Amino acid sequence: MQYGEAVKQHGSIRKAAASMGLAYSTFHHRLKKENSLPYSLKVKSELPPDGFEIKGVSTLYDAEGNVKQEWVKTSALFDRQKEALVAAASELQKDLNREKPTPKPKHTKDDLASCYVLTDYHLGQLSWGEETGEDWDTEKAEKLLIDWFGAAISAAPASSVGILCQLGDFLHFDGHDPVTPTSGHVLDVDTRFQNVVRIAISAIRQIIHLMLKKHEHVHVIMAEGNHDLASSVWLRELFAAFYENEPRVTVDNNPTPFYCFEWGRTSLFFHHGHKKKIAQISKTFAGMYRQVFGRTKYSYAHMGHFHHKELKEDQLMEVEQHQTLTAKDAYSARGGYISHRSASVITYSKKAGEVSRSTIRPEMFE
Repeated sequence: MQYGEAVKQHGSIRKAAASMGLAYSTFHHRLKKENSLPYSLKVKSELPPDGFEIKGVSTLYDAEGNVKQEWVKTSALFDRQKEALVAAASELQKDLNREKPTPKPKHTKDDLASCYVLTDYHLGQLSWGEETGEDWDTEKAEKLLIDWFGAAISAAPASSVGILCQLGDFLHFDGHDPVTPTSGHVLDVDTRFQNVVRIAISAIRQIIHLMLKKHEHVHVIMAEGNHDLASSVWLRELFAAFYENEPRVTVDNNPTPFYCFEWGRTSLFFHHGHKKKIAQISKTFAGMYRQVFGRTKYSYAHMGHFHHKELKEDQLMEVEQHQTLTAKDAYSARGGYISHRSASVITYSKKAGEVSRSTIRPEMFE
């Protein structure tokens, strides 16, 4: 006889334990072990709502061992939410007004591609200055973002290609609840998710418009980050549709979180850093993009995630982990994580790999 069934038959844990010749503690332990998801659902005769999964069950017993109350803990199924966002993005594409083609710049250098590397911007983040060293909110973040790209575009050479390399965690949170998508850690945010989405779309449109004035072609990478797993999906799909009629803009809508851009004898690779660490990533890219890697002489990988700078060169490629422009949040401040803030525009030659870079810090706009 199952322990749960024994409790139902005899009316209490003590009576059920006695009927089976077991000590109360032994029976209770076995009942708790048995009282996992299948039995709890059988007792409750309930299924969680669509889009949620059961994480566990908490049961309150009285002194006699009778069940007084039971809580079924659920959490949102990320895959189901992601599917819903993809479907929503697909529907939105149907009614979206496409961007019209804009005139090309008169003079660009055919051999060059300039890569604007932005990572871990965490739009929507709130920082309290007394705790983190600087007050920070969405309004400040939006202004710095546009100011930085304006300065970076001016500093870059007139490369024929401009790469908007957004390396993930562009949004601080990924839905109406201000928590990380997978672990559920509570985040400090200063505005509603819809407002963050609105600002994100507006800012990216302004940035691409500025880049089109400078570069003949703009290639957009909206990498998946651990804070915006689902939002990175609609960012890619939305902008791919928005620039559908603009031949000078391409959007990498690769669903896997590893991205590549081939430029003559130079290959560029991109990953947020939440799946592979800096010591592992070169082998991953060389294996995943075997043909591109084999055709090129100079290979570079770009990563974020950890908010501080690190450079590793091995037999396969140079791997650079980038700083962020954004101010520290409470997690970083309380954890003692210290790094400078910056972002760079790096220019690559088809023939010779990296040939120049401009690093621009937030202090330059004060």
